[in-house]
Amino acid sequence: MFKRSSSFLFALAGFAVFVAAVLWRSGQPIVFHNITVEDRVVVSAPVLTVLYGGDRFLAANLEAIRLSATAVDQGQADLHYLVRAQVVVARLNACHEDNYYLANGLLTWGGAVAEGNEVLRRAIMCRFWDGIPAFFYGVNLAFFGKDKEQAVQAFEIAAERWPENAVTLKRMAIMLRAEALADERLALSYLMQQRDTTHDTKLREMLDKRVERLQGLIELRTAQRRYEEAYAPLQDLQQLVDSGEISMLPQDPLRLGYELRDGRIEFRELKIPGMESQQ
Repeated sequence: MFKRSSSFLFALAGFAVFVAAVLWRSGQPIVFHNITVEDRVVVSAPVLTVLYGGDRFLAANLEAIRLSATAVDQGQADLHYLVRAQVVVARLNACHEDNYYLANGLLTWGGAVAEGNEVLRRAIMCRFWDGIPAFFYGVNLAFFGKDKEQAVQAFEIAAERWPENAVTLKRMAIMLRAEALADERLALSYLMQQRDTTHDTKLREMLDKRVERLQGLIELRTAQRRYEEAYAPLQDLQQLVDSGEISMLPQDPLRLGYELRDGRIEFRELKIPGMESQQ
């Protein structure tokens, strides 16, 4: 009886220490910064499967927990590490709900578009009952990829799998096909909804930065339309300030910035070394 009581008290004390550590870490502010890929090692999916005795689902769960616990250090998040680690988790278990949700909110809208969409594609194929990843993917295709036809297909898949929102999703598909819906306004509405419905304070703060970033892009595109109607095709973002269309260039809260690409102002995307060959 004494041994059982001692074991129980020891386990209880260990759990209390763990909870205290988690609560302390959750209270630390998160600041994204870029560091070189060599600073963190991400083990490939096949090797992890072997290490976990052939159980890829266990490997995915433990790796998701590990990256959540170790991606933040002294209030700073290693975005390069998060990108590579979340892609590995998607390869181990594409159905992992937390992984696809966070990958979309923090990676796709944080500058790593291709990597976030890769996680969503895998989730769509795996989670045949879930319309949310298809909805996320459709918005991303319409906004980032300018692939309206594929976006429409994604919305239609989402409508089939998400009956309670099927009418709205089908209407979005129709409007997108008719090009009657401004993609940046759709994206802003979607991102604000995602931010406002989460109960996670930290996630809400990070999504709020994505909303602010998108609002800056909308301001620039609106100014670009006015400038080109009055003058000529825009050649440099600074021309919007020099012409008086805007008083100053909006600041990107993620510090990636904006750029003029093929005559259209876009988000400057984060380049992840070594990821291009894995798509």
